[in-house]
Amino acid sequence: MADQKPITTTTIFLFIPNLIGYARVVLALGSLAVMRYHPKICTWLYVVSCLLDAFDGAAARKFNQSTKFGAILDMVTDRCTTSCLICFLSSRYPNWAIFYQLLISLDLASHYMHMVAMLGSGQQSHKKVGKERGWFLNLYYTNTRVLFIFCAANELFFVALYLYSFPPATPPYLGSVYGIPLSYATIMAIVTFPIWLGKQVTNVIQMVQAAQVLAQVDVEERNGKLAAGSAKNK
Repeated sequence: MADQKPITTTTIFLFIPNLIGYARVVLALGSLAVMRYHPKICTWLYVVSCLLDAFDGAAARKFNQSTKFGAILDMVTDRCTTSCLICFLSSRYPNWAIFYQLLISLDLASHYMHMVAMLGSGQQSHKKVGKERGWFLNLYYTNTRVLFIFCAANELFFVALYLYSFPPATPPYLGSVYGIPLSYATIMAIVTFPIWLGKQVTNVIQMVQAAQVLAQVDVEERNGKLAAGSAKNK
């Protein structure tokens, strides 16, 4: 049996899930380039980029190509694309700018703290959340369907707000709610809002629990040093 070639950094960069990740980045950049002028093109590019998020994870599991680089690439792409869209929304809805800034801050802070907490506690992936972190976060990260529904609804809610900022010349007659004429964008926003709100609550829970994990790591490290110092002085 022939010897297998050693793994190099180039090999890692060319893993199938990472190639899908690069495609997500290209699609996201394309959506940003036309975001101000072509809402339909932008929406399609953005949505396809988000949908590929489900395929890179599936490819990593199927081909046994899960890597730390791929996990970081996946998370960074998610955070950057969502943040860029929210930044654009703050320009379209200036009265809500502070609210959008808080959403970006919550999203970035909670995911960064979660990532550091998981790595600091010895986990290989930010998605390997045990039941000791609570049943909800365990379900959120270990059940791919739950994770997909929450993330998809979160992105679709922001996309709906984006589309709503471009009133069509002839809006479709879909009725009205409290005098507000319905469009496909408003219906999508109404349907996804409850899950979007749940995603924000999840970010808060994730950040609080990550803070607790980090503090516990500090406690164990400091107590270890104290114990070592006491043993040395005896």
